[in-house]
Amino acid sequence: MSRSELERTVRKAVRHFWQTRERQARAQGAKAGKRDRGARSAVTGGAQLDGFADLIRRLLVDAGISEKAIHRRTRVELPGYYRAEKKWDLVVVVDGRLFATVEFKAHVGPSFGNNFNNRTEEALGNATDYWAAFREGAFQGSPKPWLGYLMLLEDAAGSTRPVSVAEPHFPVFEEFRNSSYVKRYETLLLKMVRERLYDAACLILSPADAGRGGAFSEPCRELAFANFAESLLARAIAYSKTRK
Repeated sequence: MSRSELERTVRKAVRHFWQTRERQARAQGAKAGKRDRGARSAVTGGAQLDGFADLIRRLLVDAGISEKAIHRRTRVELPGYYRAEKKWDLVVVVDGRLFATVEFKAHVGPSFGNNFNNRTEEALGNATDYWAAFREGAFQGSPKPWLGYLMLLEDAAGSTRPVSVAEPHFPVFEEFRNSSYVKRYETLLLKMVRERLYDAACLILSPADAGRGGAFSEPCRELAFANFAESLLARAIAYSKTRK
């Protein structure tokens, strides 16, 4: 897939996210007889990030991975070390061995503060549990699998303006001072990759209104979707060559 085609497909996935979110909000509001408070109605329906899951599936199949090996929604449970199992968003099991796992997340306002902290703790905890399970042989002879994390963040005033920090006893690290939530997500994802908690991560920004037409941006080149996909596909292509 060419870079231009890949960008068009990402735009389609972004458009699917916002349109699905809006449709679910309307349906839930009508069912309840009134709108849910805040944005809750738009985040309880799921399926919003299916466009990205379908894109990853297509790329893997094009790289030689059997479609039957790629699991979404069902058969996505993997054993943990600190818990019995976790449902991941996309799991690839080839020839009985865990090949790749991907987590898709979105963060839409108006609340960015507490939700950012929750997302951070969740991402770190999931990766820690995953690699501990791998270390202890939970994936039964699988070589080191590929783990990826994709975040779609709303491009809004609340996510792009600087955020104050609380320092009652000790100063925060300098990269967090006067940083927006966009910058904090960028910092989080870069650190998670560089600390090898995830093999690759992706950060996509999209405004609610223009996003319905597929508008998006990528604030960090290292976290661009093309790099994310390239990392996964390099593993898939290498595997496919060994099977020939």
